Amino acid sequence: MAETRSFTEQNPIRVFLLDDHEVVRRGLADLLDGEPDISVVGDADTAEHAVVRCPALRPHVAVLDVRLPDGDGISVCRELRSRMPELACLMLTSFDDEDALLDAIMAGASGYVLKQIKGSDLVSAVRTVASGQSMLDPATTARLMRSLRSDPAETPSVPPELAGLSPRERDILALIGDGLTNREIGGRLYLSEKTVKNHISRMLAKLGVQRRVQAAVLASQLDPLPPRERSDR
Repeated sequence: MAETRSFTEQNPIRVFLLDDHEVVRRGLADLLDGEPDISVVGDADTAEHAVVRCPALRPHVAVLDVRLPDGDGISVCRELRSRMPELACLMLTSFDDEDALLDAIMAGASGYVLKQIKGSDLVSAVRTVASGQSMLDPATTARLMRSLRSDPAETPSVPPELAGLSPRERDILALIGDGLTNREIGGRLYLSEKTVKNHISRMLAKLGVQRRVQAAVLASQLDPLPPRERSDR
């Protein structure tokens, strides 16, 4: 699980921008560079250029347009994070697309925001993901969970990694999918918060994901357990 990071004017958040529209890139750069604790270190207008330029600049955050003329920002996110696991990717799109949100989550994106977002909210989103936190709108994520659960025909096959989880880890994963915090999970399963955190760290490693929200997506593919079975174990 990502550790919280802090930034200052002397140690600003280094941001890389990817968007095929020059006006958008300039606008984002002006907006973000106007903040004392944020510095835009580079940009690109294509997926190919981003994959080449971004790693050399070592940014903390990459703001990536989802739709590009030569590919998509989600593929760029996946490629960049394979090279720089600590990079926080903030996906920027004009469309409220559940499929794109799911793909972004599984690619390891830290955030997903619409281009209609207010400037001040985008600045906050950059700070949030830079600190190691997630910036995925809870309402949108909850709607995605409901969609996955209610339409099994469109749900991907159950990943084999789920079969390797212990009964306790499956219980915890199911509760993560229900949106519970570590403290709430501990209360439900009569475990300390630290024990829950340790279980989650091992579970994420088994699932091959790094972020809690990725695990929440996988939780939608678990067979539902009766409430008594979850709480009595």
